[in-house]
Amino acid sequence: MLLNRAFTRDRLQQEMNSEPFPVVHISTHGRFSSDPQQTMILAWDQPLNVNQFSSLLESRQRGHSELELLTLSACETAQGDKRSILGLAGVAYRAGARSTLASLWLVNDKSTVILMENFYQNLKVGMPKAEALRQAQLTLRQNPKYFHPYWWAGFVLVGGWI
Repeated sequence: MLLNRAFTRDRLQQEMNSEPFPVVHISTHGRFSSDPQQTMILAWDQPLNVNQFSSLLESRQRGHSELELLTLSACETAQGDKRSILGLAGVAYRAGARSTLASLWLVNDKSTVILMENFYQNLKVGMPKAEALRQAQLTLRQNPKYFHPYWWAGFVLVGGWI
């Protein structure tokens, strides 16, 4: 886990190359677009553009098992123009990720934590990714505080849904 100042480009690359994690979850500011100049995630020390991010993910794959799931759970990681999700899927696909889960808009920290905890718990019991996300959304929606779609509908799953 890399938090705050520890979340640098070099440390992220070092960690991702050290072990064959089947799931990589990045919760930071980011933006994906069909325009590579507008696509980036923010590490503590610098933004990582789409080419740097893709290279980092691809280098992680060399000699390691497949990246089953890449989760990008913060600010607008799939938002942008009509083709931005294709850019996200392309980056993830080239990097070898079977699936990518990303936020569509500026999501709330508290509701996202609840959603992600439920999503990963559902995966642990063997649910397919799409069903795990759906059940996590339904669970969050049952809470009167989070009933509105703003709180639970802000994520898209791209790639293998199983």
